[in-house]
Amino acid sequence: MAQDDGFSIDTLKHEVFARMQGWSFPKDCTLQRSDLRYLKVKHFDAQGREYQGELVCNKRIANDLIDIFRKLYKAHYPIERIKLIDDYHADDERSMTANNTSCFCFRKIAGSKRLSKHSMGMAIDINPLQNPCVKKRSDSSLFVQPAAGRQYINPGKSAPYKIKKGDLCYQLFIEHGFSWGGNWRTTKDYQHFEKDVK
Repeated sequence: MAQDDGFSIDTLKHEVFARMQGWSFPKDCTLQRSDLRYLKVKHFDAQGREYQGELVCNKRIANDLIDIFRKLYKAHYPIERIKLIDDYHADDERSMTANNTSCFCFRKIAGSKRLSKHSMGMAIDINPLQNPCVKKRSDSSLFVQPAAGRQYINPGKSAPYKIKKGDLCYQLFIEHGFSWGGNWRTTKDYQHFEKDVK
């Protein structure tokens, strides 16, 4: 285990893996347990309260995330909560509505048969309630995830956990080779950062 002052990277020990089985790691999961890492990261909320958070991600981005979250922590960048999605029974809508930052969850993209980048542990959603995913339907109506995030889709509306293009969170993820869903052309997934590693 690599550890430094509340920030650590570890393999999936039995206690953590047991929490994930049947939830973020279902029986049909095609990723190997050995491909994943358990991270502990500290963070501050918008009121300046300090927390110990936890994430599961692909081993290929573990060092990236530790570096990013350490710098966000030092800057007191507000993140409301960072818990395993298994605490929400791997229910993405529940986790997002709680404004929970999470990474690995073996699942398909909403409304699709394709696996999400979260299924590989190569994507992370930051403060998802206030940075919702917005898709325009064929009838021009909007599909918003989480549904409770609809109040935050106005780009001009300020909110304590909103990611702004060019802010520290955005800059750090881009510097580490991630792409931001807020830059996508059609769907706008403002909470979402993902990385392609060959």
